[in-house]
Amino acid sequence: MNTLPRAADLGLIGCHVCGQVCKDATNAGLPDGDTLACPRCGSALHRRKPDSYSRTWALLIAAFILYIPANLLPIMRTASLNDIDDNTIISGVVELWVKGSPDLAVIVFTASIVVPMLKFFSLGMLLLSSRAGSDWARPQRAKLYRLVEFIGYWSMLDVFVVALLTALVRFSLLSRVEPLPGVIFFGLTVVLTMFASMSFDPRMIWDGRNSND
Repeated sequence: MNTLPRAADLGLIGCHVCGQVCKDATNAGLPDGDTLACPRCGSALHRRKPDSYSRTWALLIAAFILYIPANLLPIMRTASLNDIDDNTIISGVVELWVKGSPDLAVIVFTASIVVPMLKFFSLGMLLLSSRAGSDWARPQRAKLYRLVEFIGYWSMLDVFVVALLTALVRFSLLSRVEPLPGVIFFGLTVVLTMFASMSFDPRMIWDGRNSND
């Protein structure tokens, strides 16, 4: 054989919840309805996640739209006795750099700017290439998807920083930190991109492969 058999060729289907391998009623010659649910966990069996393309695109586009006000609107207000300062993500990074914390500025910039943009680009590329049935770099694209899932949670760093500062400075009589609307848009962006990566079915990367793969 030039290639290893696929589960579809053997009439098998994997449960996307618990991983149980079951016989596919539609492709294994079994009566219809014989394997409607996983025998282990009871979840509905699907060869691919239903409406994965449309759902992932919808979540990704919505996240990108919310990412615009997340960068334009201030996310935090710092008030002291003689100064009130509203900071966006970029201005906060610049302020950290100017005030002598370049390492923290790089971390915040990476988590708040680089990671979301990487997720937008990566998920968009995975969607387009999978829809086209491209043979290009399939193993690398699968690794890219796992990387996107791994780093996605670190995008919440800005939200955690604002929440922590708000809680800590609340007990001070001389200064105050308040969250502003930008942090809400940023949090929604992160949540939607996480849902988008969860709704994407990485098995679609391998659909339509050639027999020589």
